[in-house]
Amino acid sequence: MISLEHVSKRYGKVKSDEAPALDDINLNINPRELVVIVGSSGSGKSTLLKMITREELPDKGKIIVGGIDYDTLARKHIPHLRRRIGVVFQDFKLLPDRTVYENVAFALEIAGHTNAETKNIVPRVLDLVGLLDKMNKLPAQLSGGEKQRVAIARSVARQPRILIADEPTGNLDNRNTWEIVDLVKKINDLGTTVLFTTHNLEIVHRLNARTVRIEDGRLVADVPRGKVVK
Repeated sequence: MISLEHVSKRYGKVKSDEAPALDDINLNINPRELVVIVGSSGSGKSTLLKMITREELPDKGKIIVGGIDYDTLARKHIPHLRRRIGVVFQDFKLLPDRTVYENVAFALEIAGHTNAETKNIVPRVLDLVGLLDKMNKLPAQLSGGEKQRVAIARSVARQPRILIADEPTGNLDNRNTWEIVDLVKKINDLGTTVLFTTHNLEIVHRLNARTVRIEDGRLVADVPRGKVVK
């Protein structure tokens, strides 16, 4: 599903004694797998995710996602690739002047879905995230946890094969954090490959998933599911 072979990346002119953003990363993620990516701020997690979404190009190495070799991927096909990858951010990124329904529908409209398809899909994904009764609310009328659930609904509405949850609980209180963690796990159980980045070891233990640790641009640990992460 996701394969990175000897991937390295440097930004600008980096001094010889400074670590690159990514340094010889080798990582393979299987279809339907849930992988937690941990590491301190500036460790290279964000760069790794940008490699997978093709927002950044490696200086060295090969990346293959869903059978697509990024070395031969034409620029005109990048939007199609990104429609196969859902991304959820820490800060929600909702359109403030659009309702819950309209925020999710907008993602489908951009992807070229018809009005009939949108009317069928949006209620189903809002039901999945537990917000069917909030479809006519504006983001300002929602709690932080509800906003994040809208963001997740928007990301999975196009049925992506991969969901990247980039610190999705960073702005949430404890109760909402666990609701989002459980929702992401549910989406994985339904068949979506999930990459979940976090600083929170409690979340790592709750997910009980394979855990990859990135530090100073290097992959320093790859802990199988069921093993204790320290």
